Amino acid sequence: MSSPERWTAARPDSPAATAATPTAEQVIAGLRATSEGGADLVQLLTPEGERVTHPDFDIDIEPAQLRALYRDMVLVRRVDRESNALQRKGELALWVPLLGQEAAQVGAGRAMRPQDMAFPSYREHGVAWCRGIDPTDLLGIFRGTDHGSWDPIEKRFGLYTIVIGNQVLNAAGYAMGQRFDGKVGNSDAEGNPAADDEATMCFFGDGATSQGDVHEGFVWAAVYDAPLVFFCQNNQWAISEPTERQSRLPLYQRARGYGFPGVRVDGNDVLACLAVSRWALKECRRGNGPVLIEAFTYRMDAHTTTDDPTRYRLSDEVEEWKLKDPIERVRAYLARNGLADAAFFEQIQEESDQLAVRLREFCVNIPDPPPDRIFANVYAEANPVLERQREDMLGYLAGFGGEH
Repeated sequence: MSSPERWTAARPDSPAATAATPTAEQVIAGLRATSEGGADLVQLLTPEGERVTHPDFDIDIEPAQLRALYRDMVLVRRVDRESNALQRKGELALWVPLLGQEAAQVGAGRAMRPQDMAFPSYREHGVAWCRGIDPTDLLGIFRGTDHGSWDPIEKRFGLYTIVIGNQVLNAAGYAMGQRFDGKVGNSDAEGNPAADDEATMCFFGDGATSQGDVHEGFVWAAVYDAPLVFFCQNNQWAISEPTERQSRLPLYQRARGYGFPGVRVDGNDVLACLAVSRWALKECRRGNGPVLIEAFTYRMDAHTTTDDPTRYRLSDEVEEWKLKDPIERVRAYLARNGLADAAFFEQIQEESDQLAVRLREFCVNIPDPPPDRIFANVYAEANPVLERQREDMLGYLAGFGGEH
């Protein structure tokens, strides 16, 4: 796929502009009525589990690789469901579900090379899994005991970002550094990137595209040809606001305004997400600049555990998307084509049960941090003002007696 063609907008009062201006009904039809994602949707595995091809983004995958992707999604979903249940029991202060978005995250995560860098928001539990982060390392964030238990440099996966869209600026700056350091564009005569060339992926939701930080990231990445894949998980709802309240165009088409390609992929199809992400990362490593991927998916659960989605969306919509479940379509394909037997599926189920037990035991035994932990890791070196604040707080707590 090549970069988008140059184009010039017509004057607002010209006949061409008038004819091209969509009505409100047309906007809604283009954004939501085509629940399959529209004609431009890249899909390789249908909701019924049938393998299809695509002229630009096909992929060859071995049965063992597909079974591994299935395992990833099942275990990631189990982590999500157990963590959601732990929050309901009062063991976590909050949880951010990813139910329904497993294919988007696993497909993108498994497309990355070890040296690539990922910048998440706060829902990328599946990408974290693919980057080798143990699910227990996520729990402290939502229990309020730490800000993340992994080394972002070692894992090549940034800490979760709660401020909506802020990670896009961080990712743009990091990718610009990759460009300045000569870690992209070292391709051979056939256009294949060097084995140590790098790229960056940044993950955000459809709601974040209404934030200025995201658009600033688009501008800087485009201007500097930064090797950055913007991976937007369009799960249809920015908390209680649907996509048509945020954009007059499908989100992937916004890339044209910044001068780089945009692709819409079936976010419930792990093969399509893997194929498109591989292509986008390769484009970046070649030095061709940023790419926007819109993973057209659906948030099957609440925005967070503080949200009640029944207040703003219809159950019919949820039931429709249950038929597009990302895990079930892979299971159907494996079973129908004799690529996995009952023993395989039972083994994965047993593994997920064991993971759930380990997750629960870890969560309920997380020790409370000492009260002065809040003053740690604020500055690289201690300073008198911070030390005085720490001493004042500890002195105040000591006045109550006992442990705090």
